Amino acid sequence: MYRTLLTAVLAASSLVPAAASAQSFQGPYVGVQAGWNHDIAIADKKDSVVGGVFAGYDHEVAPNIVLGAEGGFSLGASDRIGPSGANAAQIDPLHSFDLSARAGYVVGGDNLLYVRGGYENSRARFTSTVANSTISNQRTLDGWFVGGGVERKLLENVSARVEYRYSDLGYDDRKFERHQVLAGVAYRF
Repeated sequence: MYRTLLTAVLAASSLVPAAASAQSFQGPYVGVQAGWNHDIAIADKKDSVVGGVFAGYDHEVAPNIVLGAEGGFSLGASDRIGPSGANAAQIDPLHSFDLSARAGYVVGGDNLLYVRGGYENSRARFTSTVANSTISNQRTLDGWFVGGGVERKLLENVSARVEYRYSDLGYDDRKFERHQVLAGVAYRF
């Protein structure tokens, strides 16, 4: 008798958090993130650390289906890409911002699996060395990115996420691609 009652109470109590957490990914949020950049440009590849902030808004449009918009700003650690020597060209990505939309599905009440896509703008320093003469200037690179990730609700207003992104920031028929893996923590209002 007690065992049946205990089983019924546990089953009922497990349904309440699942129904309440369907709204877990609803409304405005802000957060911080850090991770790894792998940039590919000028026939060279380079890894670096990146960190930044983000803010966004999510809205549950149907049960367990979430649509949202987000903006972010990030700074990269020193990350020179390109060969060195007498005839060299290098790119040093400085900072970037992005605007994106995301669509996700809530799994298990506290997990959001999502895909993301949007616009990215990156500021970089370009340095060219030809016959021992060096010229340096800064350029703004515009491009697009796509990615996906998983976000998990940790506390009532706090969630954590892991995300992968691919960016294409090529210019003047030159290749400049970025792969990122980012981990972040968000506070939801």
